[in-house]
Formats: sequence, structure tokens, C-alpha cells
Amino acid sequence: MRAGDREAFGGLYDRYAKSVHSHACRLTGDLSAAEDVMSETFLAAWRTREQIDPEGGSLRPWLLGIATNKARNHRRGAGRRLAFLARQPKPKEAEDFAEASAERLDHQRELAAVRAVLDRLRQPEREVLALCVWAGLDYAQAADALGVPVGTVRSRLSRARTRLRGLAGEHLERERKGSGREPRRSRGEVGGRAAFVVLPGEGGSR
Repeated sequence: MRAGDREAFGGLYDRYAKSVHSHACRLTGDLSAAEDVMSETFLAAWRTREQIDPEGGSLRPWLLGIATNKARNHRRGAGRRLAFLARQPKPKEAEDFAEASAERLDHQRELAAVRAVLDRLRQPEREVLALCVWAGLDYAQAADALGVPVGTVRSRLSRARTRLRGLAGEHLERERKGSGREPRRSRGEVGGRAAFVVLPGEGGSR
């Protein structure tokens, strides 16, 4: 890939596109934005392919680091985009595709629930949480992806997990009271308070 082999780059995309998209979803809370972040990530990866260490291991931490930066840029530009759209004429109502897009909307609601909690954290804590917990990177890989010392990753994750345990319980309690039922979970998804209780402790390997 360092030499510009497009077939090798295609293999990289096939292997890590889903992981990059999931990471972008968690950071942006929006499926469309996540798709943009994923595209920008692989475009940047191709343009900077010569930076890849030929003796290195998995390229996943490198890609997630790029995606983290792209998601950060997206959040910074969101306010400007919303302000621009607010000045435009109201568009005509589109055809209702709610039934056909039910699964997508459910996913959006799940993302919104996660974002409601994550948005109460500082950006550096959100990023290290997404990398270490959901993306499964160890401390060293997350530090390399973010360009910070390992000790910084440890302290940010410790603060994030402490804060999230309380916030998650509060948010889920409000969800239950509002709906009268437990939120639906997708197959294989860690849901509810458990999603935050599994955060690795300081004595763990991450």
C-alpha cells in the first residue's frame, strides 16, 4: 500500500471500513456524518500512506486516529452548517419513508441516547472512551492514535468511566420512566448501564 498498490488499499478498506464507520457513529451521533467521516478517513489514509511504518502491526489504530480527527473537525463545523441552514427557506415536505426506514431510525435513536450521555463529557474523554472501550484499543494503541502519552489516556479514561457510571444510570432511568419499558437492543449489542459498567478498570491491561 505504501507503494500505491490500489488492490492492497482495497483490502484495507474491506477489512476496516465497518470498524471506522462504527467509531465515527459513536463520535458524531449521526449516521450520515459517520459516512462522511469514514470516506474522509480513507481518503486521508491513501494520501498519507507513505507514513505507514513498514515494520508496524495492525493499521486499525492508525485509521481510528485519523477518523477521530475527522470527527473532531466535523463537530467544529456543525455549528456553522446549522447556522447556514437556519437562514435558508424551509424545504418542501418530503414523502414519508418512515416505515421503510424504521430500522435506521431505531439506530438513530440508540445513537442519540448514547450521545445524550457522551455529550456531557469533555471531548478528549469522549475520544479515549470510544477508542479504548468500543473500538477495543489498548492504552498504547489509543495513545498512538491520539498522539498523546499513555498516562494521558489512562487519566482521561479513568475520569470518563467515573463520570459515565452516574450519567448512564440517570439517563436510563429517565428513558424507562418515559417509555414504560426497557429500550430495545440489537442482537449482540451491550445495552443499558452494562455498556458503561464494562469500562476497564485502572488495574486492567488497557
